[in-house]
Amino acid sequence: MVAAMTTRESDEVFLELTRSICPVCKQTINAEVNARDDQVFLRKRCPEHGEFEARVYGDAEMYVAAQRFNKPGSRPLQTQTEVKDGCPSDCGLCPEHKQHACLGIIEVNTGCNLDCPICFADSGSLRENGPDGYSITLEQCATMLDVFVAAEGEPEVVMFSGGEPTIHKDILAMIDLAQARPINAVNLNTNGLRLASDKNFVAELGRRNRPGRPVNIYLQFDGLEEETHRSIRGRDLREAKQRALDNCAEVGLTVTLVAAIEKDINEHEIGAVIRHGLAHPAVRSVVFQPVTHSGRHVEFDPLTRLTNSDVLHTIGTQVPEWLTVDDFFPVPCCAPTCRS
Repeated sequence: MVAAMTTRESDEVFLELTRSICPVCKQTINAEVNARDDQVFLRKRCPEHGEFEARVYGDAEMYVAAQRFNKPGSRPLQTQTEVKDGCPSDCGLCPEHKQHACLGIIEVNTGCNLDCPICFADSGSLRENGPDGYSITLEQCATMLDVFVAAEGEPEVVMFSGGEPTIHKDILAMIDLAQARPINAVNLNTNGLRLASDKNFVAELGRRNRPGRPVNIYLQFDGLEEETHRSIRGRDLREAKQRALDNCAEVGLTVTLVAAIEKDINEHEIGAVIRHGLAHPAVRSVVFQPVTHSGRHVEFDPLTRLTNSDVLHTIGTQVPEWLTVDDFFPVPCCAPTCRS
């Protein structure tokens, strides 16, 4: 007697097909998004370099539920590049973009006054062209702002970033250029060292912070423990961060605390960062960003990396008196899972 052959169920559910690149040769290839063990993984295969897989969402149910927040995109008023080689080779706003630029970011330099062990931009003090690295000119900044306005009409916000933008000699003039255009708000992305040590500079920022045309400080703030700072920033910056916050409060600047969260380093401090923000008069919001493993970063396992949903569950665990995981939903500008 011959035993009947039966099919065997897979241990995963196929969710969608997308496009990715080989991390070795950068060739554009297909990628599967699959649910397994209540998590979401992206798997791709390069004909030359083989298979790669990474964890992209820690909660499969949340990933699927997020899709209901998807909506039609808002097209930009103008595009800057033509469709030639296909995504992602046609860098910029091309005619095939389904969505406008939700946030305009201008990187004003590549240099920095820190050498953080974790830095997706790979910035630092030992750069070519001096400690400020490569810097854009005021003329280049003006052109970038004009292109941004042409594409958006009346942009909601532009962010000046780097490197470390506060060490650029023309950063205040660049903020003036942005405020001279129909851009509703300016964000300054900074490690806070100059804000902690230069009250005159903070006062100049405060003078530019006007009703209807705010200047908001986007401040790196990874935690309250010394070991967190040394692991992520290379030195203990707790006092400098607090002085930066206090100096901003003195001149009426609002601050967004921005914590880079790395697995097994500072996810245990998520609740403490929220509490610290709520207690300080300058802080109006808190952002948690799972570390992007590009540039400089610690060793990591792509199959266990921290994701947005992990952060949300941790918030619900560490500050249950204020927030639960069900209080959160995707922002409406980008695709619901595009920052997983």
